[in-house]
Amino acid sequence: MSKKRGMGGLPGGMQGGMGGMMRQIQKMQEDMAAAQEQLASETVEVSVGGGAVKVVITGHQRIQSIELNKSMLDTSDEEWLTDLQDLLVLAINQAIEDSQTMAARKMEDITGNLGDIPGLGGLLGG
Repeated sequence: MSKKRGMGGLPGGMQGGMGGMMRQIQKMQEDMAAAQEQLASETVEVSVGGGAVKVVITGHQRIQSIELNKSMLDTSDEEWLTDLQDLLVLAINQAIEDSQTMAARKMEDITGNLGDIPGLGGLLGG
């Protein structure tokens, strides 16, 4: 008994399936490029210290602004400068983490369906 061969000698006519898979991969690449462009303009805002420091960052981890609320800073305290520096570090690190999470979610929305592409599901454990 011989196995039925489709186009190109691949079992079951998988040649057509390969074309469909390639179209899906190309669409995914286009979607990923568009998402990367969007991330340049999408922002995350982080506020720390009860609003003393606010940082706005893009999805590309570029700081757009840092705002200090002078009324929230106790400059009469000898440690006010150290406190401000600590708040800046905290706000910037949190902004970067939030921005990375936003970017990862956007990419997962696109790549999450890789398991739906015939032939790749088994490779990805899907």
